[in-house]
Amino acid sequence: MKTMTCQQLGGACEQQFRAETFEEIAQLSQQHGREMHQKQDAAHMKAMAEVQKLMQRPDDMKAWFETKRLEFEALPED
Repeated sequence: MKTMTCQQLGGACEQQFRAETFEEIAQLSQQHGREMHQKQDAAHMKAMAEVQKLMQRPDDMKAWFETKRLEFEALPED
């Protein structure tokens, strides 16, 4: 298991997510993002807007995603 925060994954808070794989932790982060979107949490809405800007440029989004994957892989096991 490894732990990353919402903020480490491009979000706006210190909510922690624990998972065995990067794909699992990304899924947990996305679920959290959906919950924050439903609540219209201002800080998260701003962070999501930044990620949406990245999505407009596929190469930039791919690079950002790979950076987050490498950060996850470099983390020590909990």
